[in-house]
Amino acid sequence: MAVESVPNATAPALEESISAASAGKAPRTERGRRTLRTILDAAAIEFGERGFHEASVSGITRRAGVALGSFYTYFDSKDAVFRALVRDMSDQVRDRVAPAIRAAPDQIAAERAGLSEFIAFVRGHKEIYRIIDEAEFVDPESFKLHYATTADRIATRLKAAAVRGEVRGDVSEVHAWAIMGMNVFLGLRFGVWGQDMAPDDVADVVADFLARGLSAEARSG
Repeated sequence: MAVESVPNATAPALEESISAASAGKAPRTERGRRTLRTILDAAAIEFGERGFHEASVSGITRRAGVALGSFYTYFDSKDAVFRALVRDMSDQVRDRVAPAIRAAPDQIAAERAGLSEFIAFVRGHKEIYRIIDEAEFVDPESFKLHYATTADRIATRLKAAAVRGEVRGDVSEVHAWAIMGMNVFLGLRFGVWGQDMAPDDVADVVADFLARGLSAEARSG
């Protein structure tokens, strides 16, 4: 199997990766942070291609181009780097969509922008679905946390928008989980399985759906 190269880490990603290391193993230097980031990126490819059970520490270090000892400088085990990777990918999604959401003029536009950025992210990181799905069985706590924190962020911004009068006043956890679930499967359909619609076009349909609903009255209005 060909070994894929790992992309260069960005500065924000380097900062995020510090907390990913196993307890007591956080890097103390810039070089260490870059090495840890490289290991995480290599782990994403390894787990994404081979799955948790077939993936190996040696496969991760080979992809990362680092010595086996470097891996254990930052992580205790394959399980530890997998748990760190689930958190790291959640953080990457958050960091990708947050600026677009903050820049939007209102909440419907914010949800539209967030979805568009999420689909674009997925197209470049298709492994995220396999990794998150496997987390349900490998690390159920991380799996639950991934979705719970995402839904909490959506609920928080929906409630703030309700106070501003931008969305209905009775928004709740149900609405937040519904939006998140919709986004997850739209990412799967238009980010992983096919790219026959541009992310912005998908997001436009969803924005109209959120603003007007499905009722015939809303459609005709």
